[in-house]
Amino acid sequence: MSESVTINTFFVGGILVDVHTHRDSVESSLPVHALFLLHGRTLSTKSVIPTAKSILELTYAPGAERKKDLIIITYDHRNHGKRLVDPLRNEGWHKDPTRNNPQHAVDMYTIQTGTAHDLTFLIDHIPAYLYPQVERNIVEWGVAGISLGGHSTWIALTREHRIQLGIPIIGCPDFTKLMSQRAQFAEVPFEAPYYPLHLKAYVDAYDPASFAFREITDDSSNPFLGKRILVLSGAKDKLVPWSTCKEFVEGLEVGESGVKKVFLDENAGHECTPAMTQEAALFVIEWLAK
Repeated sequence: MSESVTINTFFVGGILVDVHTHRDSVESSLPVHALFLLHGRTLSTKSVIPTAKSILELTYAPGAERKKDLIIITYDHRNHGKRLVDPLRNEGWHKDPTRNNPQHAVDMYTIQTGTAHDLTFLIDHIPAYLYPQVERNIVEWGVAGISLGGHSTWIALTREHRIQLGIPIIGCPDFTKLMSQRAQFAEVPFEAPYYPLHLKAYVDAYDPASFAFREITDDSSNPFLGKRILVLSGAKDKLVPWSTCKEFVEGLEVGESGVKKVFLDENAGHECTPAMTQEAALFVIEWLAK
């Protein structure tokens, strides 16, 4: 029997993009939902292949109700994988001078926001590569991400209106809270030059936590309204502690037409556990069935 999931690579404007497809969808004529799956810091698209396969296999398991087909799209963050320029710039603040990156804050945030920009670019252009004669239509887009990819997922949810589903996995929506805690742990001052003033001004204006995420009015001040969001975190996570996310997640409003679910894995550290993958797949199945 052939593999249940195939991966095809496309060159899209200089970015290598892997598209994961289940064999049961190849001959289908159903509309398509596309889910971006973003990897973690210092890793590459290879690290999320098992997660993509698990989600697709659970989605296409016997008995799963589906009104849409699913494809999963992966690509390397900037300065990662095949786009790597300088490994040190993916490191954090370390007491070990061989691993210390004094520009950790600005490097990490520019990669997060760069990934969100790349995601918008790919939504614009990848349909032309996948379906050049409009053989099928991608009718809705989603994004899931692990760690660094989870941070980017939160940012993409605020910036790209076409993203209707988000699954941040061990990611944080509040950059200031996360990085101030890291600075304290690393014993560096949370101020310039470690936290440049231009970066602070940008984060204060555009970070997910800067939006009116508690509002339920229809004046578009809350970019999360109407979206389907599943938050997956580890209770024992020391790198992205739940304490840095809790206030935001508990206060987050998605409105009557949105969905918010939270799964806190009590035994998990900074990891995407099988239980988290299962929860993500079930959330995607609900998305495909609507």
